[in-house]
Amino acid sequence: MSQSTIEIFGSNVFNDAAMRERLPKNVYKSLKKTIDGLEPLNPAIADVVANAMKDWAVEKGATHYCHWFQPMTGLTAEKHDAFISPTPDGKTIMEFSGKELSQGEPDASSFPSGGLRATFEARGYTAWDCTSPVFIKEDGKNLTLYIPSAFCSFTGHALDKKTPLLRSMDALSTQAMRVLKCLGNTTSKRVISTCGPEQEYFLVDRSFYEKRMDLVLTGRTLFGAPSPRGQEMDDHYFGTLHERVATFMHDLNVELWKLGVSAKTQHNEVSPGQYELAPVFSTANVATDHNQLTMETMEKIAIRHDFVCLLHEKPFAGVNGSGKHNNWSLSTDDGMNLLDPGSTPHDNMIFLVMLCATIKAVDKYARLLRATVANTGNEHRLGANEAPPAIISIFLGDQLGDIFEQLAEGGAISSRTGGELKLGVSSLPELPKDCSDRNRTSPFAFTGNKFEFRMPGSTQSTSGPNFVLNTIVAEVLEGIADELENSEDKKNTLQKLLTKIAVEHGKVVFNGDNYTEEWVKEAEKRSLPNIRSSVEALKCITDAKHVELFEKHHVLSGAELHARTEILLEAYSMAINIEAKTMLDMAKRQILPAVNAYAGELATSAKAIVDAGAINKTQTEMLKKVCSLIDALASGASILEQAIDNAIGIADFIKQAESYRDDVIPAMNLVRNSADQLELIVDAEIWPLPSYAEMLFLK
Repeated sequence: MSQSTIEIFGSNVFNDAAMRERLPKNVYKSLKKTIDGLEPLNPAIADVVANAMKDWAVEKGATHYCHWFQPMTGLTAEKHDAFISPTPDGKTIMEFSGKELSQGEPDASSFPSGGLRATFEARGYTAWDCTSPVFIKEDGKNLTLYIPSAFCSFTGHALDKKTPLLRSMDALSTQAMRVLKCLGNTTSKRVISTCGPEQEYFLVDRSFYEKRMDLVLTGRTLFGAPSPRGQEMDDHYFGTLHERVATFMHDLNVELWKLGVSAKTQHNEVSPGQYELAPVFSTANVATDHNQLTMETMEKIAIRHDFVCLLHEKPFAGVNGSGKHNNWSLSTDDGMNLLDPGSTPHDNMIFLVMLCATIKAVDKYARLLRATVANTGNEHRLGANEAPPAIISIFLGDQLGDIFEQLAEGGAISSRTGGELKLGVSSLPELPKDCSDRNRTSPFAFTGNKFEFRMPGSTQSTSGPNFVLNTIVAEVLEGIADELENSEDKKNTLQKLLTKIAVEHGKVVFNGDNYTEEWVKEAEKRSLPNIRSSVEALKCITDAKHVELFEKHHVLSGAELHARTEILLEAYSMAINIEAKTMLDMAKRQILPAVNAYAGELATSAKAIVDAGAINKTQTEMLKKVCSLIDALASGASILEQAIDNAIGIADFIKQAESYRDDVIPAMNLVRNSADQLELIVDAEIWPLPSYAEMLFLK
């Protein structure tokens, strides 16, 4: 790493180094204890911290500050206030108080609340989350101090994605520490869930994007015949970076490094025009904030290079969509990775407990975990031979699979080893071979020292999957802790607990190909849920056992869960409504006029040939086919229009979502089918939309 990169990294972050330099020692120590989760924030130090932050930000050119939060829109929100404070002599000074740092009051009336608040009840609060570093964001000439914050209503209900994540991290730490103490750990004070979200995305030329209202308004192409060439050559994956794309990636990295985002890995993904960025692990809370920053920065930097960054899960039909692989693990505050198996995992009791607890949690709450990845975009992607199916199963690999089977038989006594891999070339070294291969078809795979949850969609916040994972694992660990704390023979009790988990929850472990029809049938035999519909997945959030789970661990109340279910289902309906109306607009105002003009040209050509006394079979047949498809397109548009009207008129949010799923989406498919067939016939000069081939391959 060059010196300049080292200097750049974190330069716009009020990080630990900046705090050490600018805060009095006693203030720094007090704040550090709060950040580490050891004691609540001391209000007495807030003014000192705020003033230090203000001085640091102003020195860098910042003029404003904002509480930066994550409402249930799925995006981030911010309201900017200047540091200036007028003085009696008509001048101004730069001020920033502890109260302004700790609490904000944005208007909450226009954010989704799921019925928790009436529209006219506007007051809401933001609260500084000191566990996620404050940073300066550069937007052109505007520099603003961003304060990561939680967001709640006047009545105290969580209206954001950060609050339940922070609550779940506390719940997990509490229960995991109980288990660790029972197993003899006397040094660790806290257990932290960590995350490393891999972000997939597409880049398209801005000139193509601006000619496609479907991309502009919905983020995906609602029309588009397949390109003559797609991803079948397997030549894009890890291929040589196009110079223009590499330049974009360089500028993206620089901006992210300034913000303290540890962007580490970048490469071409499977589909043409698709790419991936992966960061280094951080706490689940900071990782979620950084991923939101990553998506926002991707979109901003892309425009500078005359690209548009598409984050939708399925912007192009027929080629791979984009996911967000959620790499999740557990660590102690003193640096121990609890999901690191070590060299002899069969006798690593802490690892085995955490492994089995996760397996039981995923099996027991598979429906809830499925709900965390349910949205309109992901519905196009899951199970499409490019992403995991809607069936949740766990891949352990050969070594851990063998150990888990041993546990089911009474206890693990050995671990398989990987050995060396010899390539048969004298100049190449022997490679240490891992104990297990990887399984890219598994939705929840163990990958060395973490679990990779591969189902989340590329647009989704990592908060949902992580606060659910934290909570369900906390629930299982609580049961284990209860048993151990009441046992005189902890070793024997623990062995029985692990054997019971292996026997009762082994059905969720599957090391084969998750894409096959055979697995779908096998999963049904194992009674594993296969929830294909986002609507059905979201409806299960408010099941009685889920409400009890979240209330028990103080992550979300029943009212908050019901509100989130309503918000997510309404978002599903609104997204499809926008797509359907956009499709109608494009079909009526762009595609139908173009194809009618083409049909007219064909008719004129056919008549001219007849008038010349020649045979016009080809033109006549083309005209018949085009006219037939035009009729089908117009008919499909009428059906779609009626389906939209019917869905809009439904008051119940669940029934409305079901109507969009069952009536509107099939009507949309009818319209698209006719249009895509016409695209393959109509003169390319007449067709009004950029083609898939242009968008995917031209840079």
